[in-house]
Amino acid sequence: MKELTKTLINNANPEKAKFLSGYFKTGKGEYGEGDIFLGITVPQTRAIAKQFSHLPLNEIKTHLQSKFHEERLTALLILVNNYKKTKSKEIVNFYLENTKNINNWDLVDLTAHEIIGNYLLDKDKSPLYKLANSNNLWERRISIISTFAFIRNNQFDESLKLAKTLLQDKHDLIHKAVGWMLREIGKRDQKILENFLRENYSQIPRTTLRYAIERFPEHLRKKYLKGEI
Repeated sequence: MKELTKTLINNANPEKAKFLSGYFKTGKGEYGEGDIFLGITVPQTRAIAKQFSHLPLNEIKTHLQSKFHEERLTALLILVNNYKKTKSKEIVNFYLENTKNINNWDLVDLTAHEIIGNYLLDKDKSPLYKLANSNNLWERRISIISTFAFIRNNQFDESLKLAKTLLQDKHDLIHKAVGWMLREIGKRDQKILENFLRENYSQIPRTTLRYAIERFPEHLRKKYLKGEI
């Protein structure tokens, strides 16, 4: 057994693992069906990732194929740490080539903007539209969450375009992700968010709307929920 796997197993918490299995919907027919948790917190996982930052990509790939959720997360956090140091296109390509193993929302949310979004800040954004049109739920989520890097740099156009592209998506996890990114835009420029909401109101899923307006004053939030805009 590889040292990273041993370290994770040694930090396992069965009681927490049981809770996480329910929280991340691992039951039959659910989005995380079959995923196995060890019960390790994200701060613990981050600390372990730092310990193993020296691992080469071929070993990271092995860990990214693990049946254990936290092992896949650790592999991805090692990638994030190494990308921040190197800005390596090789890491970006590796991430995109292994999306089948980036297969739950936390794996996406903790990494996509740090690697893909950061890399594409000053580059052609077409890879995100390819992901947004994928049949793979997690690739679609990667597309919109990656734009968090743009939002943090006060670049909103791409996030709004992708949000509009994904408004017709059928999955609740995409509705939530789009709503989250819209809310982040609104935190920086509420007028831009309100313009988007008014222009696309009839197409916006209820979950997306609720997430997007979460930080609005109560009277304004109620107006949007009632369609009085």
